[in-house]
Amino acid sequence: MDAHSRGRADDIDPADQWVLNPQTGHYELRLDHSAGEPAGVSRAAAAEGAGHRGDTRTAAPREGSGRRAAREGRQDGPRREVPGQRSRRGSQGNGRGTEPPATGRRKPKPKPSRKKKAMLWTGGVMAFVVVGASVGAYLLYERLNGNIDTIDVGDQGSKNVLTDGPMNILIIGTDKRTGKGNEGYGDKGSEGHADTNILFHVSEDRTNATAMSIPRDLKTDIPECESKQPDGSTKTIPGTPDVRFNISLGQEGRDPGCTMKTVESITGIAPDHFMMVDFNAVKELTTAVGGVNVCMAKPVDDPKSHLKLPQGESKVQGEMALALLRTRHSFGNESDLDRIKVQQQFLASMIREMKSSDTLTNPKKLFTLADAATNALTVDTGIGSAKKLMTLAQEIGKVDTKNITFVTMPVIDNPAETVKATVVPQPEKADQLFAMMRSDTSLTEVKQKEKAAKSKQAALLKGPKADPAEVRVDVLNGGEIPGAAGSTVTWLQNEQGVLKSTNKANAPEKTKETTLEYAPNQADQARALAEMMGLPATAMKQGTADAEGLEAMVLTLGADFKGAGQLITGPAKAPEGIQKANADQAECAK
Repeated sequence: MDAHSRGRADDIDPADQWVLNPQTGHYELRLDHSAGEPAGVSRAAAAEGAGHRGDTRTAAPREGSGRRAAREGRQDGPRREVPGQRSRRGSQGNGRGTEPPATGRRKPKPKPSRKKKAMLWTGGVMAFVVVGASVGAYLLYERLNGNIDTIDVGDQGSKNVLTDGPMNILIIGTDKRTGKGNEGYGDKGSEGHADTNILFHVSEDRTNATAMSIPRDLKTDIPECESKQPDGSTKTIPGTPDVRFNISLGQEGRDPGCTMKTVESITGIAPDHFMMVDFNAVKELTTAVGGVNVCMAKPVDDPKSHLKLPQGESKVQGEMALALLRTRHSFGNESDLDRIKVQQQFLASMIREMKSSDTLTNPKKLFTLADAATNALTVDTGIGSAKKLMTLAQEIGKVDTKNITFVTMPVIDNPAETVKATVVPQPEKADQLFAMMRSDTSLTEVKQKEKAAKSKQAALLKGPKADPAEVRVDVLNGGEIPGAAGSTVTWLQNEQGVLKSTNKANAPEKTKETTLEYAPNQADQARALAEMMGLPATAMKQGTADAEGLEAMVLTLGADFKGAGQLITGPAKAPEGIQKANADQAECAK
């Protein structure tokens, strides 16, 4: 019997009688050799099976067929070309008698459909775009990072307050004449003084901000400070009493860290970081933002600053923007204080432009602005990266423009001068403003909690207040400032007339907040002392039993105490008569 009738021949499984149909690309089973070719089988396939039907023609042997025959102990001869066969044992082992065998010839790969081709192409393009975007973002970050200049100011500038707590950023505009086209502005050899100074306070909850301008002609004491030298060493620069604020930078090797210390000594507020710009930066930033809208109450033609502007609204950038910020003879009484007003109006307009939808939704404009800003700024090492500056910008960006208040430090003409050339802080109003900023009090009254606290504070101070000579208090130091109790007692006795105050040295333990413990029959004394020191309502701790005899109240200074004579918390409202303006309100310079 042949293989078909017996079911096997030479251990060959009938299931292995497969041929390839080249038109379909599939193997087809042919066990009935007397039948004709299956439909669609080509002439070559028919010839291939001729030997099996007794045809005298022989098929061309496959490559390697002789080697296979030798291995199997068979002679080469006329044979039909079929795929390699499988043993019966293998067929039985897998239990599938109709599975095509594995052969040396690869099964032709089906051609992908048009749809599949399109998907593969699209996927490849998308992968390229994603990788390209990632590389582009990396290169952009590296570029912005490389733009930034930094100055190491030691412990100052190392605080991580970008996302937690209130922020105090000192913005310094120098009169340094470096940069193309700036040599002709006079004093071209200037080392760069602190010409324009703004202490920018951002509230802890990011609902409001206060930008306080510090006059460059403010007479003050510049404290001793340390400056990092190019060789890595540290230079100690002695303090200088009774000089203009603007020389806190530049002269005698002072760096922005010295300006930060000077601000702290005046206000009791330690700046967390600084950002410094020069003449060139003003031109670059105003050009990058596409110009800044300004308004003049009258035509301006200043030959000294080369400022020429018509009455009404104009847009300035580059050289014209710098001329506007430099001029002292076009507005008011031609003083630095009037120039500060114009600078504040200009900065308010610039903030509105930066936060406008036209800027925020324009990628090209945003990149140009970011590139110019990082290239123009010099900052402390604490914020000296593109990532940190971006975080800082995002935090400031949370503040609504209507809740950004520009204010000038309250000052008066220097009484020690016959010819009025400098100013000094106005004692009461300046202290009140500093206290409001230290206690994170908004000048725009945006917080409900704050309003409630102010009401409580007002209620606390309602009622009779004892004469200072009748106030009896023991002072303890539970804060961070060495000798704070002694300096406070000295201030109370010499400045406030509280002669019955006693220095009790250090408290048993440190405390975060200042407290005043008093008896019910000492309430009038407590109200008087609270007003003198700016104690918040939360500091007042009234006992249940009346004091006896000469028993004194107990004042424990905490970490919130910044120095003798500095109010611990600010008043409910900003002092009357101080110069201030909101960033969302456009004004015409007069």
